[in-house]
Amino acid sequence: MSVSDGSSPLEAARKLAPQIRASADEIDANRELTRPVFEALADAGMFHLAVPRAIGGGEIDLPTYIQAIEELGKADASTGWCVNQGAIYATYAARMPREVAREIFITPPRAVVANTPAPTAKAVVVPGGYRVTGRQGFSTGCRHATWVAAHCQVIDKGEVRMDAGAPEARYLFVPVGEAKILDTWTVRGMRGTGTHHFAVDDVFVPGHRTVLSATAPLLEDRPLYRIPRTLSFASGDASVALGLARTCLNTFMELAGSKTPRAMANLLRDQSMIQVNVGQCEASLRSARSFLVEAVGEIWASAVAGAVTLEERATLRIAATHGIRQAAQVIDTVYNAAGATAAYEGNPLQRHFQDIHVITQHLQSRLSHYELVGRHWLGLKVDEGRL
Repeated sequence: MSVSDGSSPLEAARKLAPQIRASADEIDANRELTRPVFEALADAGMFHLAVPRAIGGGEIDLPTYIQAIEELGKADASTGWCVNQGAIYATYAARMPREVAREIFITPPRAVVANTPAPTAKAVVVPGGYRVTGRQGFSTGCRHATWVAAHCQVIDKGEVRMDAGAPEARYLFVPVGEAKILDTWTVRGMRGTGTHHFAVDDVFVPGHRTVLSATAPLLEDRPLYRIPRTLSFASGDASVALGLARTCLNTFMELAGSKTPRAMANLLRDQSMIQVNVGQCEASLRSARSFLVEAVGEIWASAVAGAVTLEERATLRIAATHGIRQAAQVIDTVYNAAGATAAYEGNPLQRHFQDIHVITQHLQSRLSHYELVGRHWLGLKVDEGRL
């Protein structure tokens, strides 16, 4: 099954969901995708959904993309997160010469790049390329990756090289076998993402196998690549959270039809407070999802027309943050309503609770985004780079 065989990405995600759901316990316990799940995702084209069509990728539209990621998030949040990180990072292919992008993203079987956010490594200029050294964190999916993207400042003749008045920041693609994966992802939620650190020590990277991380020009001027990458990441992250919340709410409603709490006369579903909780949760979840879908649709329409506006960026920024925050509120509500049943590791509500409270700690969920977008809507100056 692949995107190229006629299956839509959404259909592919739905077909994969039972296998992912059945593997969720093992993914969580091992802190990485199982090999069969990874291979199924890769063979279905999930990690290449956002790669330019010109080099063999899916070049999906963003409205369809978030639906596919939501379906994966319903099955397992860690799996959805891994796919989103790999797929959206691959939009860098649109800023690389086609032959180089193919070398990184297409030619290796089941190619995936695991990245890292901060340019804390050093790339020393040498004949033919760079020698890279550094220890870098938050590299989701590094255990199933083909490459790690070392994020570096460039050192040229002993000095930091500048780019448009700032230190040059560049991703350098290192075969995963030439890096050391450091076992650092010891967390209580989203364990299956395997978001470990990695280290590279004086590894040579040829000059062509790099890309400027912030200032690389767009070579494939297509709608998907006109949307700021951070907002594409945010859209997928929010979709994972909303998918997780939907599964959590559905799981609770099944429980409510079978559990009579101790010292109570009726099933959970027969209690008025539980009925209020479910009604409020459904309203919150559906509203948050609708806001995200609307914001994605609006920015996509502008991207197709030629350019996105600051207003559309601001709207999508807050829609994604709000989606994650509302998902957390829904999960908190049903976790509390479930009582002691939800406290056990074997109950899916426990994992849902743990997973969402790791997602809320991510940059894309920062509460300060409400302030940022509020300032924008009030006509005050904002850091547009955060939008």
